[in-house]
Amino acid sequence: MSTLGADQELLIGLVSISDRASQGVYQDQGIPALEDWFGRALRSPWRTVTRLIADDQPSIERALIELVDELGCNLVLTTGGTGPAARDVTPEATLAVADKLMPGFGEEMRRISLNFVPTAILSRQLGVIRGRALILNLPGQPKSIGETLEGVKAADGTVLVNGIFAAVPYCIDLLAGPYVETADEIVKAFRPKSARRPGSAA
Repeated sequence: MSTLGADQELLIGLVSISDRASQGVYQDQGIPALEDWFGRALRSPWRTVTRLIADDQPSIERALIELVDELGCNLVLTTGGTGPAARDVTPEATLAVADKLMPGFGEEMRRISLNFVPTAILSRQLGVIRGRALILNLPGQPKSIGETLEGVKAADGTVLVNGIFAAVPYCIDLLAGPYVETADEIVKAFRPKSARRPGSAA
């Protein structure tokens, strides 16, 4: 990571939501997959704060509030708990702590995933703003997480459908967060020309 000051560091909260993983029945895969992805995708300073919790709405709400209000995360990503099953309550918990709904993120996540599986229409992922933080619900499977963040690509790497992370750095800019730069070969961040820093491609 870069040696820029801490004020330029992206603080990412990662919340994996699973009854069985939180009980130690099996090892969580969501948080390691996300940390690996950020290690490849980000070119600016970042660090994570992680939470592994059960599919319980009050617990999810508490974790999101803590990560944003107390720890000052700029970006919070959840994995798991977004399907139609009775214990899937991540969207409800996310909406309960939201100041603003960002519907485009959920719409785009489903559009991306439908290129891979027809059951993407069963997912209820969404994006919201709380304070100065962006909170996004991601799928629970590592493969789906990568697809959602990066989008749909042709065999030669050409982007056919943009991943949701292409819009995240500019959203964080608008929330007065740190300037986030990405590795274009993984995901190319988009900013209007007026929002780009000198010497930066995006």
